[in-house]
Amino acid sequence: MQAVGIVSDYNPFHNGHLYLLNQAKQVTGADVSIAIMSGNWLQRGEPAAFDKWQRTRAALLSGVDLVVELPVVAAIQPSHIFSAGAVNLAATLGCQWLAFGAETPDMDYQRLISNQPQKDPSFKQFNRPYASIFQDYLFKKTGIRLNQPNDILAFGYANANDEAGSPLKLVPIKRVGSPHDDPEIKADSAFASASAIRRAIANHSLQTVQEVVPKPSMAMIKQQPMLTWDDFWPWLRFELVENPVNQLHSIYQMSEGIEFRLKRAAIKAESFTEFLHLVKTKRYTYTRIQRLCTYVLLHASSHDMLQSVGDVRVLGFDAKGRAYLSQVKHDLTLPLITKVNDQTVTDDIQMDFRSGMLIQMITGVSQDFYRHPIIIEK
Repeated sequence: MQAVGIVSDYNPFHNGHLYLLNQAKQVTGADVSIAIMSGNWLQRGEPAAFDKWQRTRAALLSGVDLVVELPVVAAIQPSHIFSAGAVNLAATLGCQWLAFGAETPDMDYQRLISNQPQKDPSFKQFNRPYASIFQDYLFKKTGIRLNQPNDILAFGYANANDEAGSPLKLVPIKRVGSPHDDPEIKADSAFASASAIRRAIANHSLQTVQEVVPKPSMAMIKQQPMLTWDDFWPWLRFELVENPVNQLHSIYQMSEGIEFRLKRAAIKAESFTEFLHLVKTKRYTYTRIQRLCTYVLLHASSHDMLQSVGDVRVLGFDAKGRAYLSQVKHDLTLPLITKVNDQTVTDDIQMDFRSGMLIQMITGVSQDFYRHPIIIEK
């Protein structure tokens, strides 16, 4: 059996994801589709709207064959580390292909890879985000504008695959429907961005959501409350106000004195949205601030986060997924985790366990202990 890997948050699984899944199967002819899915906290430094088990079930019922968790050490990271973790996991699982959505699927990734900047002191600027300086550098070198969210991740996958010796065949697929961050669900459209869907859920506009998500996702949305940063704001505010600055400074990626700014803003702000506005600078994007806040809640140090993906955590599968796991499990170079005990937490999934406990504090639902892969018989 041959497998195609797909990296996604499925936050939630929508018609655009279904289109990508079907295209990936059609283009590659793969026997099995494997979703490499972020767990309870996502790359942009946000809690997943629905927990990893709910999203796994919706994905399996929508046609995915096997769902594995992209660990926190890769999932809540800048795009290059996120991409490297996903590529490593796909290759470990023996995927032949890695499929992903892209705004510009015919982009010359190799040209971008060959023209990346090495250590360049001009990048040490404090009036612009590093990403925009990096993108401008590549544009001047190649004439290729790399500024769309999925194109940036696509380049990350291509670069990580190149550095790993190209174990995967890359399958970029043209995004359809709404732009990545389109805030509204368009009338008479079968596609909408995940951002627009979450916004509609928050506004209780479920009738519009129903047109742009598969039935399993709609069932999840109707049955489960959606999580947002507002649920975690009291915990974050307490951490920032109570912890000494030197302790905050030890948090992963806490640099350039931003810990002082975070503490001042936490004292003044009455909501997470107000807090973000107070912290925001030209140098620090909302995404970077949110990731820092996630690291604060996780008490994440550089030692915690600068580790390679160390396990294959199975969240769910159907009959095809089960057969594929049986095929590859003896060749895996990483531990295969299907159940969690105290030893597993200590040895393998410490950061993922912490991230799950944050969710459990809000929902009351265990995310690791006593949880087994979801099995769907199709």
